[in-house]
Amino acid sequence: MPSLRLGDIAPDFEANTTNGPIKFHEWIGDSWAILFSHPADFSEAAKLEPEFKKRNVKLIGLSTDGLKDHATWVDDINEVNGVNLKYPIIADEDRRIATTYEMLDQESHDPTNVVNGIPFTVRTVFIIDPKKRIRLTQTYPANCGRNFDEILRVVDSLHLYDRHLVATPANWKAGDDVIVHPSISTEEAKERFPKVKVLKPYLRKAQLPPEDN
Repeated sequence: MPSLRLGDIAPDFEANTTNGPIKFHEWIGDSWAILFSHPADFSEAAKLEPEFKKRNVKLIGLSTDGLKDHATWVDDINEVNGVNLKYPIIADEDRRIATTYEMLDQESHDPTNVVNGIPFTVRTVFIIDPKKRIRLTQTYPANCGRNFDEILRVVDSLHLYDRHLVATPANWKAGDDVIVHPSISTEEAKERFPKVKVLKPYLRKAQLPPEDN
């Protein structure tokens, strides 16, 4: 199977989740979606779920455990972290979805370990837009926790690109200036944005409209 790339249509699937059975594309509907794996990050996602919801983004987790195990996980996560995890968690016991989305590491584990030869799920994120296109992929090793504030920042950047055709520079955060896309003329940029600074003919910084700050 070829690797999934940015711009590809996210593979559709049917699955059982903690919120009932779903058809993935149907579940996404007209929203954005973030599909991510690894139970250790479920609590951090739950804390930021209201912020994602404001941005029309649905969260859905994936684990290779069964639904009964997931129910226990959710109870423990809520108790230990003081959250109320509401988003669905996919039960992917046969690793079918994890395989399709390349969420598994290589079979190179300690031969003394009982799970030798079984790939582990790594910390993988897919951001998918309402057209079901993959807009971002992110993969960390299982031992390295993710920063969900960064994922939220990327969502804001993607939304700005779709609304205004602008790029965000390194270390950009909400409210900072953005980079005007080369396809937009300086004259047009000055009509679109409150303030435009021309550094080079190909490099123009712009201040976002008030509703985007």
